[in-house]
Amino acid sequence: MIGNRKIGCLSIRRPLLLLGAGAVAVASSGAFADQGATRPAMAAYFQPATTAAATPDQDGFLRRWLLLEPISKPNSTNAGFTGSYVRQALTQQYFPGQFTVVPRNGQVVKAAEPLRWHALDSTQFDVKLFNFAQSLGKPTYGVIFWAVTVVDSPREVRNVRMAVGSNSASMWWLNGEEAVGLFNDRRMVMDDVVSDRLTLRKGRNVIRGAVINGPGLSDFCVRFLDEEGQPIRELETTLK
Repeated sequence: MIGNRKIGCLSIRRPLLLLGAGAVAVASSGAFADQGATRPAMAAYFQPATTAAATPDQDGFLRRWLLLEPISKPNSTNAGFTGSYVRQALTQQYFPGQFTVVPRNGQVVKAAEPLRWHALDSTQFDVKLFNFAQSLGKPTYGVIFWAVTVVDSPREVRNVRMAVGSNSASMWWLNGEEAVGLFNDRRMVMDDVVSDRLTLRKGRNVIRGAVINGPGLSDFCVRFLDEEGQPIRELETTLK
């Protein structure tokens, strides 16, 4: 299928990938162990991140992330995810250091209940948040997911764009500045929304994202595109 997306004043046609809903097993406990038919093991979707730096995949997607266990935010439908609602919901402070601290693997934050950060490498280009929560026995519907990663660039790169897809709505920040917002009820589409022109600093760049979902699956994908719309792969992702 061919879809349209806008970059500045240009409309570029490129293949779009939509991920549909599929059958989902019922959650129980034990993340990386094989739990048989009762639940999918986390290893089907994630591997524990190592201490060595990772690189984007061949299409430029960032696969290494710190993911926070889901924050409860009951919504019986995704139809109300207007820009104003999502912006209010995702800029509200739920835990200390939400917009300033790069968390550590295993760190517990005090939200409405204690929640733990997990350092993981996605086995696919899209980060399966629903399955992340399900494999931990955590709520999968009516939730907000927080994600953080650090991108090291060997040089300053100007006029790049952050390209994001998410199911459902989400917001994304680069080095503390809002970069991308995806609003309304939406499915996960590769490069669904791209940012205005950004600059990747030489060295450390911090990416934060928040995905809000009512019922249904939830996931996201993020990559950087150069001025020609080509994926940027000469980056390293770390978690510090």
